Amino acid sequence: MPQFLHRLWLLIVATALLLPAVAPGAALARPPLVLAAASLRESLEEAAAAWAAKGHERPVLSFAASSALARQIDTGAPADLFLSADEEWMDYVEARKRIVPGTRASFLHNRLVLIAPAASNVRLAIAPRFPLSRALGNGRLAMADPAAVPAGKYGKAALERLGVWGSVENRVASGENVRAALALVERGAAPLGIVYATDAMASAKVRVVVGAFPESSHPPISYPVARLAASASPEAEGFRRFLLSREGRAIFVRHGFSSR
Repeated sequence: MPQFLHRLWLLIVATALLLPAVAPGAALARPPLVLAAASLRESLEEAAAAWAAKGHERPVLSFAASSALARQIDTGAPADLFLSADEEWMDYVEARKRIVPGTRASFLHNRLVLIAPAASNVRLAIAPRFPLSRALGNGRLAMADPAAVPAGKYGKAALERLGVWGSVENRVASGENVRAALALVERGAAPLGIVYATDAMASAKVRVVVGAFPESSHPPISYPVARLAASASPEAEGFRRFLLSREGRAIFVRHGFSSR
């Protein structure tokens, strides 16, 4: 069993054990199980706490790469909501009829940045053919998997557009998700990395080398949410609507996302 699926199964079992007993024939009321892109960790944790503060059951959150989550949904993961870090993996899930029609909504945007350890003195301007390979020295460039994970795909697209990818593609330290790439830079295992602006904002151990990558250098970084066809929680739709509300969006904006 894949490690992610094993962790998800344990999470579901643990949640079920904590639920109160119900009378025979009564509906099983459980909190929503939310599968979300790793870059949403802090903001979604705050949103879940805000929802619980209103008297609801606190949603159960599981974070991983959007690609891994989408594949688990396609194999029948019993979850309620999916928050993806790109539109393509939501397209994948929707094409397989795994979401409830009419519940998909794109509500957040992000930026892509180049980071270094907080103590690093690297100075580098992002521009066409900028000397990224030279700045790496003998080190590697930390990125989420550029073949599948949204942050990695955006990063590769940006470097290709800037004419730099060919000089670093064999020097990439690939992580299973964007937070794994962030961790490599945090502990100094990689001198530079490409992550979302919100990831850099969440860590005191890294700094943004220079401003964000030009938005024209990669596809728009868009986060959609949808309720899953397998959803069984009566709270799922309410939490989805809360995330899309002005109050919900404001939480994500405080963590560096935009909701334009």
